[in-house]
Amino acid sequence: MEPRLGAVQMRMKSSQSSGERLSQSRSMVLQDSDLQQNPISRHRRNQSQHGVLGVGGAEPPELKGDLLNVAKISDGGKKQRKNWTGMWGELTSDQLLLHKERQQEAGMKAGGKTDVVQLCGAVIEWTPDKSSRKNVFQITTHTGSEYLLQAESYSTASKWFDGIRKTVDSSSKLPLRRANSSEFPPRHSSLPGHGSTNTKQRNPVHRRSINMFVSSKLKHSASDSADKNGVKNRLKKFIIRRPSMKTLQEKGLIKDRVFGCHLLTLCEREGSTVPSFVQLCLDAIEKRGMDVDGIYRVSGNLSTVQKLRFMVDQEEALDLDHSQWEDVHVVTGALKMFFRELPEPLFPFRAFQPFVEAVKIKDSRQKVQAVKKLIQDLPRPNQDTMKLLFSHLHRVLTFSRQNLMSTQGIGIVFGPTLMWPELDGGNMAVNMVYQNQIIEFILIESRDIFSLDRK
Repeated sequence: MEPRLGAVQMRMKSSQSSGERLSQSRSMVLQDSDLQQNPISRHRRNQSQHGVLGVGGAEPPELKGDLLNVAKISDGGKKQRKNWTGMWGELTSDQLLLHKERQQEAGMKAGGKTDVVQLCGAVIEWTPDKSSRKNVFQITTHTGSEYLLQAESYSTASKWFDGIRKTVDSSSKLPLRRANSSEFPPRHSSLPGHGSTNTKQRNPVHRRSINMFVSSKLKHSASDSADKNGVKNRLKKFIIRRPSMKTLQEKGLIKDRVFGCHLLTLCEREGSTVPSFVQLCLDAIEKRGMDVDGIYRVSGNLSTVQKLRFMVDQEEALDLDHSQWEDVHVVTGALKMFFRELPEPLFPFRAFQPFVEAVKIKDSRQKVQAVKKLIQDLPRPNQDTMKLLFSHLHRVLTFSRQNLMSTQGIGIVFGPTLMWPELDGGNMAVNMVYQNQIIEFILIESRDIFSLDRK
């Protein structure tokens, strides 16, 4: 009997083991077949988890089908020329797609071009100062690329701005979403008694991981704010302790400029009423350039003019008779640049409109007296520099047969160089006409206006 009982027990064990293998194989088959549907249920479960974690269960809005004007002004931090292009926008969960053609048309045509703007970590803001167009906003990606977007309708621009902003906000929270997600979590076993124990064992660990992640994020944000406060404090101390401009000038670290310096300040520094650079240039021009064709009209080599300017600003010894300045057009170009870069022109801003009104006077004698009175009311450096310059230009006209320069030509060259309005609110073309007329009139009547000797 005992051997028979042992054989029966062995057969029972073998049947149990085969049954277990069968149930395990069935559970494995069920698990593999369910993996196709698992991503959908996992996606819904993750959405609910995001809602708990504060990310928000609602997906960012998806926009499509509007025509937007787009200009890419920077590619990875490298500036680009602003060229507006009409493109069809499409907003996804983390990207902005800009199509050259409508998607229906692009589907029929092969090779439709699409620009992809990554919105994760991007910054979006209204930028009315970046363009004269209305309804313009800018997207700056995390790689440093910058896009300007514009729509003729404010409602369309506002709709896309709000949609992209919500997408950027939701994309910035993707790390939190990825931290709580996992690749296809294992399905509960179909055998009784296994599913509940696995769930009980997994949930506490899951909660602890979430708490640890949130606490680490809070610690990082606190440390970031502390670092920012530290940087602000260091900048404040640096600004407070930085030396004054006067101290830097006394130590020779900063030298006073000639180009771009206010005329009154420059003359006061040099102890004269005419800048020495102006006198130096006029002497060199009268010495060797009065009969040169196109004097003041022809431009000199810009790099050589900039070199001359640099030497003047660095207070280096300047000899305009040197061979490197033998081209007189370089000297005239530097002189015109000096007057153009004055913070306030030789004819001050407050005197622009009075000179315009004076040149409109019909009677010639009254016009001369009005212009002469306006010049006499100017500061002494302006008067003396003006007198020296116009007397020189008057002598240039005496060589008009050789240099082919006329009163009208000099007026066109020096009109916008010596005077311009403080605000360009009026008509630029009209202002230019008056500028040329004023310079031309003063040049013609320079003997009476400046009391020059008649020779």
